Amino acid sequence: MDASDTLAFTRQSISSNRLRCFLTTLGIAIGVAAVVLLTSFGAGLEHYIVGQFSQFGSHNLVITPGKPDTVGIGPPGVVNTQRPLTIEDAAAVADLPGVEASIPVRVGTLEVKANGRVRETLVLGGTSEINQLLFLELKHGQFLPDDSSTSPRALAVLGSTVFRDLYVDKSPLGDRIRIAGSRFRVIGVLEDKGDVLGINVDDLVIIPAARMLELYNSESLMEIDVRYSEHADPKELVASIKRLLISRHSVEDFNVITQQQILDSLSSILDVITAAVAGLGAISLIVGGVGIFTIMTISVRERTHEIGLLRAVGATRLQVRNLFLSESVLLAIIGAFVGLLLGTVLVLGLSSIIADLPARLSPFYMLAAVLVALVIGILAGIAPSSRAAQLAPLEALRAD
Repeated sequence: MDASDTLAFTRQSISSNRLRCFLTTLGIAIGVAAVVLLTSFGAGLEHYIVGQFSQFGSHNLVITPGKPDTVGIGPPGVVNTQRPLTIEDAAAVADLPGVEASIPVRVGTLEVKANGRVRETLVLGGTSEINQLLFLELKHGQFLPDDSSTSPRALAVLGSTVFRDLYVDKSPLGDRIRIAGSRFRVIGVLEDKGDVLGINVDDLVIIPAARMLELYNSESLMEIDVRYSEHADPKELVASIKRLLISRHSVEDFNVITQQQILDSLSSILDVITAAVAGLGAISLIVGGVGIFTIMTISVRERTHEIGLLRAVGATRLQVRNLFLSESVLLAIIGAFVGLLLGTVLVLGLSSIIADLPARLSPFYMLAAVLVALVIGILAGIAPSSRAAQLAPLEALRAD
C-alpha cells in the first residue's frame, strides 16, 4: 500500500461521510477564521497607531510633569509634581543645541461663544510652532504669530468644524469670541484635518499657551513637545534636557519620553493584546480538535470490519494507523484552509465596508493558525488511529 492508495482510501472515507466530515472541519474552520479576524484587528490597530505617530516625523520627544517612570497625563488642572512645567521651562529647552522647537502645551474643554452661538469644545494652548508639529494647513487667515512673551495677544485659530458650527458660511476673521468668558480675536480657520492621535483637530480652538494658563489661573503645562534636528543624538539631548530641568527644579520631577519609546511601549502592549485575542481564537481550534477526535473514534468503531479486511489482505499495523491518521490530518487541513479563506474574506469585506476600520491581515498569525490546526489534527488522530492499528484481524472480522 503506497501513498496514492492511502490518499485514495482517505478521500473515499471522507466522501462517504460528507455531513459528518463537514461538521468536523467546520469547527477547525471557525477557529482559524476567528484567529485571522481577531489578530487582523490587533495588527491593524498597531499599524494605525504607528502611522499616526509617523506623520509627525521621528525626531520628537515629550516632557511631562511627574516623577520619573510615571508615564501619562492627568486631567487638566491636576498635576502631581513638586514643581510644574512652565512656559519658562519650554523657553529654556528651546535654547539647547539640536532643539528646533519647544512647544508648551495645555489642553482643556471650555465654553466658546461666537456669533450668537455657544458650544463646548476642546481648546489647545500652544505657540506658533504647534502648526509645524501637527502639520496643520490654513483655509482662511493666518496662524498664531511668533510671540514668545509671557502675555501674548488674545488670538484664536478655529478648527473647521468649530468654524462651521459657530459661523456657518460667515467669515469669522477679525471677529471677537469668548472662551471661558475671556475675549479672543479670530485670525484663522484650519483646513479639515480629522483625528490626530485620538484628538479631532477639526473640533479644536488653538490659542497662545500663556492665555490658556490664564484661563485656568495656573502656570502648569500638561507637557512640552520638543522637535529636534535629525543630526542630534536623542540620548544626548534627553540627558541635556534632564540636566537643564533638574537645575531649574532642583529635583527630577518630570519625564522625558522619546517618540520611539512611546512606539515601543505601544507595540509591546498591542503585541500582548494580539497574542491574547489569538489565544481566544485558538480555543475554537481546540474545540475543533475535540470534534476530530470524537469523529475518528466513532469511525474506528464503525469500520472495525473494514480494518479486519485490510489486515487480512496484508496491511500492516503501521499502514492501518497511517490510513486513519491521514484522514484526521486531511480534515484539519481542509478546515484550516476554509477558515483561512473565510477569515480573509471577512477582513477584506469589513475593511471595504468600514473605511476607517483598523484591520490588517497578519501573515505570521495566519501561518501559525494553519500550523496549529495541523498539529491539532495530528494529536486528535493519534489515539483513534493507534486503536485501529492494535485491533487483531480475526476479532475485527468477527465484529458486527
